[in-house]
Amino acid sequence: MSFDVLIADDDPLLQELLEYKLEAAGYAVRSVGDGQAALDEIERERPDILLLDAMMPVMDGFEVLRRITAGEGLRDMTVVMLSALKREEDVVSALNLGAMDYLAKPFNPDELIARLHRHMRSPAMV
Repeated sequence: MSFDVLIADDDPLLQELLEYKLEAAGYAVRSVGDGQAALDEIERERPDILLLDAMMPVMDGFEVLRRITAGEGLRDMTVVMLSALKREEDVVSALNLGAMDYLAKPFNPDELIARLHRHMRSPAMV
């Protein structure tokens, strides 16, 4: 079973790296470069997994997360925050808003894939 991943990050090089690694791991991947585009894409076709940068133009990842968790039918979406913000309060805030996981940049893409595999095997996703 292939899972659909939406990458919301304004760094095109990171998008390209993640697309390559995730597609090689069997995920279907698409990318957007800002928070509003992420919400638009989620509305168009809901992904199984959202990889969400905290600091993006137009709308930051924390606001995207707030809107996702406020929306009916979106609360159970697997959201993993990817951010250069490493302060404890940023991590805790993201988790309290509904993120399932948080990785600080720079991160190891193989670790991200291992975490995604773990989340997708959780009872909620089966």
